[in-house]
Amino acid sequence: MTSTPQYVSEPGVDILAESARDHLWMHFTRHSVYEQGGHVPVIVRGDGCYIYDDSGKRYIDGLAGLFTVQLGHGRTELAEAAAKQMSELAYFPLWSYAHPKAIELAEMLSNYAPGDLNRVFFTTGGGEAVESAWKLAKQFFKLTGNPMKHKVISRNVAYHGTPQGALSITGIPDAKKYFEPLVPGAHKVPNTNFYRAEEHADDEYAFGQWAANRIAEAIEFEGPDTVAAVFLEPVQNSGGCFPPPPGYLERVREICDQYDVLFVADETICAFGRIGDMFAMSRYGVTPDIITCAKGLSSGYAPIGAMIVSDRLFEPFAHGTNYFAHGYTFGGHPVSAAVAVANLNIFEREGINQHVRDNEGAFMATLSKLNDLPIVGDVRGAGYFYGIELVKDKVTKETFNDEESERLLRGFMSKALFDAGLYCRADDRGDPVIQISPPLIMDQSGFDEIEQILRSVLTEASTIL
Repeated sequence: MTSTPQYVSEPGVDILAESARDHLWMHFTRHSVYEQGGHVPVIVRGDGCYIYDDSGKRYIDGLAGLFTVQLGHGRTELAEAAAKQMSELAYFPLWSYAHPKAIELAEMLSNYAPGDLNRVFFTTGGGEAVESAWKLAKQFFKLTGNPMKHKVISRNVAYHGTPQGALSITGIPDAKKYFEPLVPGAHKVPNTNFYRAEEHADDEYAFGQWAANRIAEAIEFEGPDTVAAVFLEPVQNSGGCFPPPPGYLERVREICDQYDVLFVADETICAFGRIGDMFAMSRYGVTPDIITCAKGLSSGYAPIGAMIVSDRLFEPFAHGTNYFAHGYTFGGHPVSAAVAVANLNIFEREGINQHVRDNEGAFMATLSKLNDLPIVGDVRGAGYFYGIELVKDKVTKETFNDEESERLLRGFMSKALFDAGLYCRADDRGDPVIQISPPLIMDQSGFDEIEQILRSVLTEASTIL
């Protein structure tokens, strides 16, 4: 028998923060900070584009939780959808059975997805969706007479998740080195960071064609009969928001068709309004073979992800004894599916995608004001998804070394931004960047508030290095 733990708070240390320090293992976190007496930030409430800590202080949610809370915090309609579903059917698996909300959500996603992407396989998150897509690609080619096709191509610095397969596809060395050896067969090509272009730095279209052609080169090098898929985000997250150059996605589609390689669009972040459409690939006018998604599907109110595939890829599984030997206990969970359906209904009713398209220019223009600061090298992105790259020298684009980056981002920037009332990400997966990705309901007043906080903190940062 257990009893409720009793905490004796140390002077100046909140009971919740103390309990977190002693028992909670936070993700991607250096716990030594708290071992030495640092205060664990405890967020207790959200309202619209703002979050509140346990002392009542308000912060702008400049990252939508984790690129996730599209509709903002405190949507009681989504909570009510969850409660209603719990009272009717709290749980049932999709293993040879179905339930109404999974059916309804699958149909909605099929209608939103481009082309003939009509089959929806549910997961509980984006990493699981990526894992599922690689497994599907392998099994599909085995069933269709190409058993050697198993390798994947992805981009440098790209993040695709933490499961062993998804982590292999990820292009961030520091995220992988502790867990190697990983799943073999994942190979990397250049990303679309035009600011750091070493080829065609004066012509974005030519640079995009060059970057796409490196995919064809990698397929040829590995052997087309061994490569199953290309994985990429429409706008790459890690490294600081790399939009696709004009013609890039079209060229990738041509290459995949040429070599009979599947084009997998990882829209874990980009889907559900982040780039101004339900799926970014629809806005860019290119149809992949598979879309992986999660995060904004429920605006983070319940965990859910999905792999959406073309009719062609499902066809071998519709006959005989074939089946996809893969699944998750909580994939397509009834409560999560119900919340996702309600979330997408709000998208339609409130015109969220149109709001993003109407305001993205103003958002970019507001953030671009920061270009007058000596530490700001580049402001880039699309929709409500932006990266601000920091540099030592604007003229030469010289970046910070590892020690300087550590001192700038972790030693100063992360805490300074949070203390100033802005929750966002100061990241060095690639060159140092600040990432901004707020709820999609934000308007000009929010843009201005973000710019003002960034300006103040970045101005101070310029003086400490």
